Amino acid sequence: MKKNKTLDMTNGSPTKLLLTFALPMLLGNLFQQVYNLVDSIIVGQFVGKDAFASIGATSSVTFLFFALCNGIASGGGIIVSHAFGGGDDRRIKSCLFNTAAVMLILPTIVGCTAFFLAEWILTLLKTPATVLPDALLYTRTMCIGIVFVSIYNLVCSVQRALGDSKSPLYFLIFSCILNALLDLLFVVPLQMGVFGAGLATIISQFVSAAVSLIYAFKTNPYFRLSRQDMKFEGRLILDIMKLGIPLSLQFSLIAISCMALQSVVNTFGETAMAAFNATGRIEQMLHQPYQTLSAALSTFCGQNYGARKNDRVISGYRKCMLIMALFTAMMVPVIQLFAEPMIRIFIEDAEVISMGAAAMRITSIFYIALGVIYIVRGVLNGLGDASFALLNGIVEVIGRFVVPVLLITVPAIGVWGIWWSVGVVWSLSGLTAWLRYLVYKRRLGIRKGEHKEHPLRKVLMAVD
Repeated sequence: MKKNKTLDMTNGSPTKLLLTFALPMLLGNLFQQVYNLVDSIIVGQFVGKDAFASIGATSSVTFLFFALCNGIASGGGIIVSHAFGGGDDRRIKSCLFNTAAVMLILPTIVGCTAFFLAEWILTLLKTPATVLPDALLYTRTMCIGIVFVSIYNLVCSVQRALGDSKSPLYFLIFSCILNALLDLLFVVPLQMGVFGAGLATIISQFVSAAVSLIYAFKTNPYFRLSRQDMKFEGRLILDIMKLGIPLSLQFSLIAISCMALQSVVNTFGETAMAAFNATGRIEQMLHQPYQTLSAALSTFCGQNYGARKNDRVISGYRKCMLIMALFTAMMVPVIQLFAEPMIRIFIEDAEVISMGAAAMRITSIFYIALGVIYIVRGVLNGLGDASFALLNGIVEVIGRFVVPVLLITVPAIGVWGIWWSVGVVWSLSGLTAWLRYLVYKRRLGIRKGEHKEHPLRKVLMAVD
């Protein structure tokens, strides 16, 4: 089979392959964050602080709903990367079809359920009455777009598992520009407020999903399925679920932990909510290099594990750790020096800017721990370690339920305990991830020139 729009990462320099794969994906992720930030920026600048805070109050809630679906796409992508490394073209196509079948049903169920539970969840999070109506409207609007986001994430997950990080960038740029233009149209001249921002996002998500699917079909032969490929395979669906459900639970638990933290933030009023929203939005952008390295490493490790080249897994891990450390060393001084201008991008309120800048200076101290989480997660997800995904989510939940509550009760810390708790949880999660990596490395016998068969491989590489 002619393998267009794919990249074989089982041969060649790990550093060169990882950077070649990661750089286009980094650009794509940055555009994705711009895509996500546009709503907040335009609403913050043209509607006001309360509307800006209402969008911030929904971020952890919508993340939870999307997380319930996206893990399945990631699970399918892991199996695809292993099959690609092992040269099993039939399994790649079968996995694509069966994952797509699950991804059409699950998001529909989640979206409908989320729509009706949105008000209850926002109330549970102690969302202030002044922002609750807008927060509810924005959340329900976003629920309608879950299916489109899920389709887009599935296509991207499979493309990246096959080593194609460039294609998702092309149509994401287009949809990002479309979202910005629609936001300006709906929010400014049409004065549709947060509903307009949400509607612009839904339209852009639909376009992104449609274009990604058409583009993948035309440029990647693995997406052109025959009737023989389009068969439901119960065993393969079970394998996808075995990997995807723990990843969904991980993302969901992290979302729940963010919701727990958001409920603490909400008790401090609109200024703290706006500052928390602004710092969170900026850090989403700044964290993209970590996330990109993690995704690149996951594909790299998945393909090489499928090809039984575990010495390259370790090499890729070490190279990414070094790149992450260098990036962190550059970013921390930037945050310390330029926090205020970054916050001002979103809002002109002096009190919010002051609080947000101080908060960013606190969390930036812990970026190295955040980097460790992402790099180790990339390795373990690539190897198919579903247990770690769940473990990592549990640590986040416990940390974000307990740590902020303890810190804000200390008089000398007060509201700043919100952001100190973020750093503490990153540190705990990073340590847990690194210890899990050491255990898993020993269990698999991953040393240069050595491989030990692991029962998980039978699941990942089984062919009906």
